[in-house]
Amino acid sequence: MSTTSSTKEFLKGGEFLIKETSAHQMFTPEDFSEDQRMLIDMVKDFINTRIVPNREKIESLDIDLTKQLLKETGELGIIGIPFPEEYGGSEMDFITNLILSELMAEAGSFSLSFGANTGIGMLPLLYFGTAEQKQQYLPELVAGDKYAAYCLTEPGSGSDALNAKSTAVLSDDGEHYILNGQKMWITNAGFADLFTVFAKIDGEKFTGFLVERNWEGVSLGAEEKKLGIKGSSTRQVFFENVKVPVGNVLGAIGKGHKIAFNILNIGRIKLAAGAFGGSKEICSLAIQYANERKQFGQSISNFGAIQHKIAEQAIKIFVNETASYRLAQCIKLQEEKLMEEGQSMGDALLGAAEAYAIECALMKVHSSECLDFVVDEGLQIYGGMGYSEEGRMAAFYRDARINRIFEGTNEINRMLAVDRLIKSALKGEIDLMTPALNVQKELMEKKETTVTNDQQAFAREKQMIEGMKKAFLMVTGATVQKLMQQLSTEQEILMNLSDMMAEIYLSESALLRTEKVSQQNDELKTQIYTAMTQVFLDDAIERFAMNAKRAITGWADGEHKKLLLYGLHKLTRYEGINTKLARRKIAARLIEANSYCF
Repeated sequence: MSTTSSTKEFLKGGEFLIKETSAHQMFTPEDFSEDQRMLIDMVKDFINTRIVPNREKIESLDIDLTKQLLKETGELGIIGIPFPEEYGGSEMDFITNLILSELMAEAGSFSLSFGANTGIGMLPLLYFGTAEQKQQYLPELVAGDKYAAYCLTEPGSGSDALNAKSTAVLSDDGEHYILNGQKMWITNAGFADLFTVFAKIDGEKFTGFLVERNWEGVSLGAEEKKLGIKGSSTRQVFFENVKVPVGNVLGAIGKGHKIAFNILNIGRIKLAAGAFGGSKEICSLAIQYANERKQFGQSISNFGAIQHKIAEQAIKIFVNETASYRLAQCIKLQEEKLMEEGQSMGDALLGAAEAYAIECALMKVHSSECLDFVVDEGLQIYGGMGYSEEGRMAAFYRDARINRIFEGTNEINRMLAVDRLIKSALKGEIDLMTPALNVQKELMEKKETTVTNDQQAFAREKQMIEGMKKAFLMVTGATVQKLMQQLSTEQEILMNLSDMMAEIYLSESALLRTEKVSQQNDELKTQIYTAMTQVFLDDAIERFAMNAKRAITGWADGEHKKLLLYGLHKLTRYEGINTKLARRKIAARLIEANSYCF
């Protein structure tokens, strides 16, 4: 997609809280280019012709078939989408990569094998490898002739990755590092040829290494018996006196955390895309079943309770998809900016993803929780059939659960988002203080305002979002000022603040997409998008106020608490709409289309 000058204007990470974005700056699925739509057709064709007929064999962990299918994605050029042409790739932009992550979610467990290979398996090499390392390994990986895995987690270090016990010691001749350790929950371990392994040199310097599977001393545990994602290989990997050539150190010695943590930023937004991509398929199946299932002489899709569930599934998918592509565009534009300044492709993308670490964390959390909601309600619509292994809902239900643990637990990501915001403010990267003081001054005037409908398009919704932004600044500013260093131990309050942030980002994203579509004279789409945005926002502001109250009452008392609660009430009052009728309108469109169609 060509980038116009207007879309070159983009906010820094976290600035959505204090600055406005106009609708024309938004990238949405309506803006997919012809090349991107051709990719969509190709990947869907691959899934329909190669994954769907082999679904049972894949889910029974047929590793030979998984390897064959990965080889075919290499031949089709799907593996190579993020990789430079010199290694056999096509080097498409970040938005296109996110589209791929969304599409592959329909491949079930195979999507995990594919994603772990092309994502955390291969990207550390692309971004941090030397020219020699990349030339040695990437061509075969991009072609689908060999496969990669990522070894970070250990029995005693999950979220606390830097507590790893694996060690590497330089040999007496200085030619090898002797690697010893144990890694667990390693996706693709059963067939990977190349592992990115993290260990501490001399027990201190956390460092990455490229380790080949066939080297002496590398061994595997048995396949894990998992709750879900049964068609993906997950094993422990053991390293016993493995001789790793010094030329296979990945990145700088002692800087392994830069690899581990920066790769996770990219992994989080790609996981978000996979989550809402999977949610679309589940929602479509639920709609189709509701149309087919007859009770009391009619399709259950005629019942208001079922329509409510269908509409709510679609609303959550729509909002998370919209916010994710908004974020993808920001990462893409920041990456282009850094490359124009002379950075390499790898450094630029990592830098761009790190710049939006707040939004990456928020989208990982809320898209994975969207998927959990959608599959839970999908199973409920199926009723008893959903609990049976004869259908697909039971497998979807099990598979979905891992996403709240992958790429850092949702609890860790919630707290990370707030931590990054506060650090950015303290460093002067984001000016939160000035707008927070302005909100405080406004509240001291005690001028009564109520959010109402007026003649301006989306005026009510814009006022609601503006009120949430002001309330967030008020609550966060007061909380930081009061608790200071103690805030890091108040995890419940951190998670309240994180969810408040997310409600703002998701609500504003949905409104911007709706406003942009409304300017394109698509009346039907505008009506449905408006209904979805309004329903989401009416619920979001209630959730926002609840989290704000919990944050305030978690530390404030006396007059200070009364003042903050007064300000919260003033800023989050609004005139409600008839969400029942809005949901029925949304459900009617979905039921008519017999699938998720937005």
